[in-house]
Amino acid sequence: MAVNLSVKNVPDELAEKLRQRAERNHRSLQRELLAILEQAVGQPGAPLALVPEPRDPNKRYATIDEVMARARELFPDDGFSSVDFIRRMRDARYGEEWARTGIQPDVE
Repeated sequence: MAVNLSVKNVPDELAEKLRQRAERNHRSLQRELLAILEQAVGQPGAPLALVPEPRDPNKRYATIDEVMARARELFPDDGFSSVDFIRRMRDARYGEEWARTGIQPDVE
């Protein structure tokens, strides 16, 4: 059985943000609030926001150069690539025959 919920004393600014979010996601305010509640309780299949929140003009976001510098710091180039990693995983799973012939052995 469905239950009706009521939220009282919602500040105007918050209510307007909710209306804008619902409009961006092409939903009614009621459906948007239900989607938020489903997400909050971790309900399987809960719809995510279809359109990302607008960027905060007062917040500083990292530039692509800063992101790349941080990535290089966290993952220094040691000659190991994602291709090498995938090959190692494949060879460990299917063996050297797979690497040479490309024919996948019967694996259960």
